[in-house]
Amino acid sequence: MANIPLERIRNIGISAHIDSGKTTLTERILFYTGRIREIHEVRGKDGVGATMDSMDLEREKGITIQSAATYAMWAGSKEQFVAEPYNINIIDTPGHVDFTIEVERSLRVLDGAILVLDSVAGVQSQSITVDRQMKRYGVPRICFVNKMDRAGANYLRCAEMLKEKLGHHAVPMQVNMGAEDKFMGVIDPIDGRAFFFDGEKGEDVRVEAVPAEYAEETRKRREQIIEMVAEVDDQLAEKFIGGEAVTAEELRAAVRRATIALKMTPVMCGSAYKNKGVQVLLDAVCTILPSPPEVQNIALDQRNSEEKVILESVPNKAFVGLAFKLQQDQYGQLTYFRIYQGTVKTGDTIINCSRGQKKERVPRMFRMHSDRREEISEARCGDIVALYGVEATSGDTFTDPSIYYTLTSMHVPDAVISLAVSPKERAGEANFGKALNRFTKEDPTFRVHRDEESGQTIISGMGELHLDIYMERMRREYDCEVVSGKPQVAYRETITQRGEFAYTHKKQTGGSGQFARVCGYLEPLPSDAVLQYEFVNETVGGSIPKEYIPGIEKGFNEAVKKGSLIGFPVVGIRCVVNDGDYHDVDSSEQAFKTAAIMAFREGYESAKPVVMEPVMKVEVRAPSEFQGSVVGQVNQRRGVIQETSTAENYVTVVAEVPLNTMFGYSTDLRSATQGKAEFSMEFARYSPVPRGEQDLLMKQYKDKQAAELAARK
Repeated sequence: MANIPLERIRNIGISAHIDSGKTTLTERILFYTGRIREIHEVRGKDGVGATMDSMDLEREKGITIQSAATYAMWAGSKEQFVAEPYNINIIDTPGHVDFTIEVERSLRVLDGAILVLDSVAGVQSQSITVDRQMKRYGVPRICFVNKMDRAGANYLRCAEMLKEKLGHHAVPMQVNMGAEDKFMGVIDPIDGRAFFFDGEKGEDVRVEAVPAEYAEETRKRREQIIEMVAEVDDQLAEKFIGGEAVTAEELRAAVRRATIALKMTPVMCGSAYKNKGVQVLLDAVCTILPSPPEVQNIALDQRNSEEKVILESVPNKAFVGLAFKLQQDQYGQLTYFRIYQGTVKTGDTIINCSRGQKKERVPRMFRMHSDRREEISEARCGDIVALYGVEATSGDTFTDPSIYYTLTSMHVPDAVISLAVSPKERAGEANFGKALNRFTKEDPTFRVHRDEESGQTIISGMGELHLDIYMERMRREYDCEVVSGKPQVAYRETITQRGEFAYTHKKQTGGSGQFARVCGYLEPLPSDAVLQYEFVNETVGGSIPKEYIPGIEKGFNEAVKKGSLIGFPVVGIRCVVNDGDYHDVDSSEQAFKTAAIMAFREGYESAKPVVMEPVMKVEVRAPSEFQGSVVGQVNQRRGVIQETSTAENYVTVVAEVPLNTMFGYSTDLRSATQGKAEFSMEFARYSPVPRGEQDLLMKQYKDKQAAELAARK
């Protein structure tokens, strides 16, 4: 591990829409690199399941739930790297939007990625989400158009969709020899070689001259590659404009420069399931995607006013690493680390800079191969490893004690659905608490809180499947049966206009009283504002002494947690205090906090508050004959059709639909389409609910409050 040159390390993720073939592709990569001896399918008849799907639930459902890390050595499809093979660290990520945090935290620590597309469906809704995540962290990528053996496969149409839907400068790097059931292999136009994949499992790569029937197409594709890469690479542009000949080495170097600079996306093709094209894709990972030293990572120096520091992938510098994933097993907490700078050894003392420089000792360290571990004593920059016995949460920065740096954490999306849960048997309460504690540490999008009024335990997450999986895991891993209430949508409240307030809080008791006066206004924040709540102090002339301002801020902070319409958090609001009054004896921070809470309620009433509901982007794919049924169902659920497209006798309907109307949709869709349709959904935005719906929600909230009040009496 320590002998591999840094320039020959690749840290990559494999991401895509659900059912695009990510896990199948990873299985082939592991087989061709010699990491496994047998290929197992995602829903294989042998009952073993794919290597990277280590959870029983993953194998039963045929989906990836947790991201899984592994590594492999690759010496090239025709032994061109054999003198010095490449070490490829791989993270296989889920495709289902409910587990999007697994993709988020994986892309945060990776240097490159493979974006997998279905050759028939092309760019789908989750492809767009994954691409947005890659752009957020500046991850260069290669696109692999998978399933070229499927009826309706179209390599060039997928490349065009990358340009149209994702805004990529997509460059098709190959010529596919046939498609659908006639797919034979791929041609590399850069140096004019045809690749065939022989043997029972495609393990024998046969390289030949380009077949005569593809010669002209190959020549045109090479010219197209030169022209398209020259648009985004100045060095190649000079040769292209000058009419000079471009060698294969010069063209490959230009492709690499442009890809790492995020100016282009190379597009390749193959069929992982049919064992074609994977080895050539591995060659491209090694020759196109960046090594750790070629990626700039920035830390903030906490001892120097958070000055930006560029981390160096140098083994002899001070250690800097990021904990990006936690996993609990029978031996304790396993913390996954990406090491950005320096070296760490077992027995070393490192500090958690995200937790006030808390010291931790490194007891044991492993390289991971799905759920299997290989113990190591040393890891260095560029490596992805797992440590036992280190207390951390996702996104914590760890460093050598000599420095105090922090890295930016990963983006964590808001939960969109909640359930009231409780253990079925009283005896299961202890395990119920342990399970919730563990799952909230492992998954930042899984949240738990106790409703103080009802006394219920509320779990929140990214969708029905997300919460179902955790309830099933409680039953299997903790022997704790769970009962759940009706799914509760995570509504929000906001205001639509400015609302003034001028509230005086007076209370006189036997001793000193309470006095505070708070004046100002509430106003809506712009729709594109980063923050959802903002407090502004505009008082002048000492109308309110500055020592009472924190009390006012605390009051507003508390008030926005629960709106008066239906009791959900208030977002998109700015609270401005511009005047007030105080009493020399009776004023206190607590008095101003109380005044701020009451002032907020006063201003809120006059600011025309509304209830907001989560709206989901829903993509339905069904045979064209069912288009009317699909559109009709979407309309019944208050959905707004964004786009419809037809290809190969299948219709794709993209719509925005309120989450509250989507419960039970999968059953209805299957019934209406004879089980032939599939759909995916992801959070799009918050939008005001219709007036009638809002009135109903407010009535339900008032009835609930009245019932709770009566129960207390």
